[in-house]
Amino acid sequence: MSDSPQTPLLDRVSSPADLKRFSDAELEQIAHELRHETIAAVSETGGHLGAGLGVVELTVALHAVFDTPRDKVIWDVSHQAYPHKILTGRRDRIRTLRKKGGLSGFTKRSESPYDPFGAGHSSTSISAALGFAVARDLGGVCDTGTGDAIAVIGDGAMSAGMAFEAMNNAGHLGKRLIVILNDNEMSIAPPTGAMSSYLSRLYAEEPFQDLKAAAKGAVSLLPPPFREGAKRAKEMLKGMTVGGTLFEELGFDYLGPLDGHDLHQLLPVLRMVRARASKPILLHVLTKKGKGYGPAEESADRGHARAKFDVATGEQKKAPSNAPAYTKVFAKELTRLAAEDSRICAVTAAMPDGTGLDLMAERYPSRVFDVGIAEQHGVTFAAGLAAGGMKPFCAMYSTFLQRGYDQVVHDVAIQRLPVRFAIDRAGLVGADGATHAGAYDIAFMANLPGMVVMAAADEAELKHMVATAAAHEEGPIAFRYPRGEGEGVEMPEAGEILEIGRGRIVSEGKRVALLSFGTRLGEVRKACEKLSARGITPTVADARFAKPLDRDLILRLAAEHEALITIEEGAVGGFGSHVAQLLSDEGVFDHGLKFRSMVLPDTFIDHASPDDMYESAGLDARHIEEKVLTTLGVDLLSRKA
Repeated sequence: MSDSPQTPLLDRVSSPADLKRFSDAELEQIAHELRHETIAAVSETGGHLGAGLGVVELTVALHAVFDTPRDKVIWDVSHQAYPHKILTGRRDRIRTLRKKGGLSGFTKRSESPYDPFGAGHSSTSISAALGFAVARDLGGVCDTGTGDAIAVIGDGAMSAGMAFEAMNNAGHLGKRLIVILNDNEMSIAPPTGAMSSYLSRLYAEEPFQDLKAAAKGAVSLLPPPFREGAKRAKEMLKGMTVGGTLFEELGFDYLGPLDGHDLHQLLPVLRMVRARASKPILLHVLTKKGKGYGPAEESADRGHARAKFDVATGEQKKAPSNAPAYTKVFAKELTRLAAEDSRICAVTAAMPDGTGLDLMAERYPSRVFDVGIAEQHGVTFAAGLAAGGMKPFCAMYSTFLQRGYDQVVHDVAIQRLPVRFAIDRAGLVGADGATHAGAYDIAFMANLPGMVVMAAADEAELKHMVATAAAHEEGPIAFRYPRGEGEGVEMPEAGEILEIGRGRIVSEGKRVALLSFGTRLGEVRKACEKLSARGITPTVADARFAKPLDRDLILRLAAEHEALITIEEGAVGGFGSHVAQLLSDEGVFDHGLKFRSMVLPDTFIDHASPDDMYESAGLDARHIEEKVLTTLGVDLLSRKA
């Protein structure tokens, strides 16, 4: 397999309409070429590999049978959409995936008319598809026309409550709607829960009736397109007789399971569904994540997320690490504390590896709980654990914790339960872009009465905050930290318990005080090095806490400096807003303090490297330096000269 695969048939496809000119046998060859092109592209860009390889045949079949973009194919999560992008006029840009100015790693409405609905989080596709179906029937006007709505959802995503809420509503409305359950027995982590077990039984158990009796004469009753492609009729009929009772009870016709890598099954069944469906129908398709690429098939996560890699060996080209990753620091400290305290336990939502909890699970499997893609349940489950006398750490990415916010308010904060929120991927995360940015947790957590909110300035501070959270029993507490490596600071043997609501002075200066919350402290220091050349030496402080604020520290900085600037990796309404409220309440602004707050801009920032994203957000050292100079009234033109 070369980095530039030979793709003679794929080269003739510039849009899905071109697929309709090929025979079924040629479509099989296109699928083969599409798989190779996907592997070659992701080897150069990095990204989500396994999920896309698992749906190559399904992608070809959907675009060959349906009339996209008039028919709306909605990919749940959409990290499996790289083959879809190649077929929908974006092949010439596929090697810009997840790069600044390039293609998004997910579906994105502004990128292509073939992306009818953007995604990034799971379990939204059925709700969106039902919206399209109802809009169609109500006479909605869409630039690309109105046709069928097809949701493609994985078995892991199907375990989330939102998917069942949508199916229940769809079954009640009875609209023509097509849901394809892409069952690869694996989401990001091995799927958990009763739903996964149910799907496994559908194709692992013996059928409920004799296959020969079921098959006798049955093929002749099927529509002609189905008959023509039914070389494996017995296997298909076996799937039908095993039964989709759960889905049928929700009001869906059920068909499957089918081999999702066999176009001889997929094409005739999809043609039949398109020709005959009159109500909601669920097509159950079995696929293999990482299909067709040995290194992905053999890896534990089936090639879920990859750095750039060598196509021949699958070896990833990762830069050598100079400092421990924040996630690893959290995981090691939590595991150390769990060894000392049997009440410490941890909850995550389908991210045991991503949050580092797999490390603790190896040592204490009975105290680590992966609830699947179910953040709402995970938060309230943690609240119940806390009420029951345990010390739960609820470890979720910032962007996913948003999905459990009502439970944070209602089930944790109001009841003042000591749930410890470990908020990973805080701030801007790079190539995954706006859907995965941890931009809002400071604001939505610090708004809550009784919630303690911390942010680590470096990996040593994170270690202290894990220990502080473990010791905190008076109510809920949260600490946030970014993706990636730490600052390379000296690490303590064990975390120290911090005094709640107390920041620290990093360096003393005069005229202007820089009050940092989180890991922008490193950029603040760089800015100060540049400023020192101009004879400006700011005081630098690390707030540590957004709630409760270190009132004494902030008022002292305000009193002793002519200007105070806050810096944070979060949206407006967070740390800086709380500081401004305190200063206002204390009447500080009445006496001429110059106050500025540096936050993320009021826009969704597209994917790029984290450094590029922070530069465009105005939160890098250069912009911090400029903010100090403009606040103090220094002429920037002379600086640039």
